[in-house]
Amino acid sequence: MSDTDDKFYDRADEYIDLANKQISEKSNAVDVSASFLYSASRFNAWISAAGFKNGKEMAEVKDEMLEHFVKDYREMLEENMTDYIENFNEYMQIK
Repeated sequence: MSDTDDKFYDRADEYIDLANKQISEKSNAVDVSASFLYSASRFNAWISAAGFKNGKEMAEVKDEMLEHFVKDYREMLEENMTDYIENFNEYMQIK
């Protein structure tokens, strides 16, 4: 990730720690993942809305905003999947 500040990974790790805690408290990993994605989408919708004067103005660029967020997510997911592929045994604790 080239456009990150010095606290980027610290914040990400805090979210991951919370998700892992929820999984360890008997929640299903798939359910936690769905909640995680929903919360990110809800937060990004709020951040996006904060830059507009009204809903009509926001609606005019909705498709561009969606494209931006989906592109960013895809890049991050591809980067992390590649990392897991390359480090599978270590990350999944396979000897």
